[in-house]
Amino acid sequence: MAVTMHASYDVERCNPVSRNTVVTRVLLIDDDDKLVPLLQRGLAYEGFEVCAAADGPAGLECVRSQRPDVVLLDIGLPGPDGFEVCRRLRQQVDVPIIMLTARDDVEDTVSALNMGADDYVAKPFAFDELVARVRAVLRRHDARTQTLQYADLSLDPGTREVQRKGRPIELTGREYDLLLLFLRHPRRVLTRDHILDRVWGYDSEAETNVLDVHIGHLRQKVEANGQPRLIQTVRGIGYSLRG
Repeated sequence: MAVTMHASYDVERCNPVSRNTVVTRVLLIDDDDKLVPLLQRGLAYEGFEVCAAADGPAGLECVRSQRPDVVLLDIGLPGPDGFEVCRRLRQQVDVPIIMLTARDDVEDTVSALNMGADDYVAKPFAFDELVARVRAVLRRHDARTQTLQYADLSLDPGTREVQRKGRPIELTGREYDLLLLFLRHPRRVLTRDHILDRVWGYDSEAETNVLDVHIGHLRQKVEANGQPRLIQTVRGIGYSLRG
């Protein structure tokens, strides 16, 4: 697959990034044996540390072991395709995802973004544009990872620490995801379907009573010691974070 490189780019000068330098780690999930080495060298030259996987299961394992800062994910993977891998990633980690595809149509773009991708690049693409998009999604992600606060409740996405009036609150993974969703949309009414879609996954078979149980547990922890209620029930619709 063709990739347009900037005229000053010289693959012979590409060297692995020093392990003594704090760098941004890119995970490339793509089975194109011609494109992958080219992107690895190019991204290394631009100062990124690059790891690669040729299919979805290997990519998901790399996410767990390597903890990348951004993922470049091809849609046309063997086995689970890029859409499915994107969905699984979104259930596990909050990492920026840029989808790569040889198909440039609106339906694929919409599907990728609905699955949780942060951006979408059609092949062939200019290498400089890809690098610019990587840096752009990283800037947006950095903004998203700032401490979130509503009233006296705070959540730090970087450390996953939750506090109310300075008191630490221990949450399960699902409770944390619920609270994160509420804190990113304070005062908005979130429908039950929307919450299930964002926290359990678009094709989840979770019943709405499962949502009620988790909301109940989250309330018990957030509203312990007589703290005022912040997660309000909106009858017949869903829930809202408001005081």
